[in-house]
Amino acid sequence: MSLTIAAEYAPTVKTVHLKACQDGKCREADLEMRPGSVSVPQSCSPEPEGACSAVSSPDGTRYGFLNMGTLTASLINAEVTGSDGNGGSLPVRTLDFTPKSAKPWGEQCPTVITASLLLDANGLRQA
Repeated sequence: MSLTIAAEYAPTVKTVHLKACQDGKCREADLEMRPGSVSVPQSCSPEPEGACSAVSSPDGTRYGFLNMGTLTASLINAEVTGSDGNGGSLPVRTLDFTPKSAKPWGEQCPTVITASLLLDANGLRQA
């Protein structure tokens, strides 16, 4: 499960703890938050089969992961706690949500299940 802290909220967050439960099994951890980024396209070479490239650019977000093992399509109960830069506690944020299921490689291929959350000053929501 991934957790992204929105760019405008990230500077106020010092630590993050995520607890998530699915199918009667719970996992929790203090997340190691890393700087987020976006891909910025670069110019392409002029040849007919020219190569194009992109570079990574910081976007102010921070992200981390909680290893949930194998996800199912059933409900997940998530709770985020942590501390702010002044040593105070962040508001406890909870969310019950269903992970997203997709077949990105076609109907004949396995289903991919993902669970992504976004935390900002207004709360916690599915990304």
